[in-house]
Amino acid sequence: MRLDLFLVRHLPDYSRSALGKLIRGGYVRVDGRSLKAGYRIGGGERVEVVVPPPASAGMIPERIDFTVLFEDESLLVLVKPPGLVVHPAAGHSSGTLAHGLLYHCNSLPGMDEQRPGIVHRLDKDTSGIMLVAKTDKALRQLTEDFRERRIGKTYHALLLRCPHDLSGRIVAPIGRHPVNRQKMAVRNRGGRYAATRWRVIERFTEGLCFVELILETGRTHQIRVHMASLGSPVAGDQLYGGRVPEAKGLMISRQLLHASSIRFNHPESGESLFFTTSLWPDMQMILEQLRRRA
Repeated sequence: MRLDLFLVRHLPDYSRSALGKLIRGGYVRVDGRSLKAGYRIGGGERVEVVVPPPASAGMIPERIDFTVLFEDESLLVLVKPPGLVVHPAAGHSSGTLAHGLLYHCNSLPGMDEQRPGIVHRLDKDTSGIMLVAKTDKALRQLTEDFRERRIGKTYHALLLRCPHDLSGRIVAPIGRHPVNRQKMAVRNRGGRYAATRWRVIERFTEGLCFVELILETGRTHQIRVHMASLGSPVAGDQLYGGRVPEAKGLMISRQLLHASSIRFNHPESGESLFFTTSLWPDMQMILEQLRRRA
């Protein structure tokens, strides 16, 4: 049996990802040796696990502005503003949504991975709806619902160039870019299955268009990568070719991508819930500017 699966079986209170981090960090030893997660346990070995203090113990709750759409004892539905990092990472040890969630809720599941209550994430400069779990049960159930694609998410975006077709579906695997490790890319070998549907709502004389997008999967940078692969990057997305020329006279300071709605079943009651939120003001302003020019 693989070492990581052996630990999952014997330490059911810890997630597989958390145990994987312990293995990679050298906190798990087999007969005194630090080994990889894929090492095969043959029987008779002595497996030692040292659980360090939670890394998030040093996270200081901070007051962070976000709008709450819904909250009960199990979950929280909020609207994330653009420019806000979701959880601590290199260069962002404070001022994240995670710090704000700890301030708002005091205690949340997933704190051992510095992801308190976070079921899914949005990129720093993407605005819109996010779902947060407040209990261990809710975290497990909602994470499974995302994995099994039982949660529906709709986005809206301004694209720098309109796709050839007014609607469509792109199925293209996504993986880490082979050269630029900050980027993802369509990777026919080594990528993970990803599917996105789009529908053009409005076209503008400058070549931009306003689209609705539905995620069938939830890969990192999925919408940004898929639309860029069609030659229609999200306007303002400089990482994926969406820089807007100054000649267009549009003041765009971020990728104009917004998570507009989410549909899911409540992890406790099973009730079907649906939440939606308006476009962020900067995106709405650009849309109105383009409509006036039409």
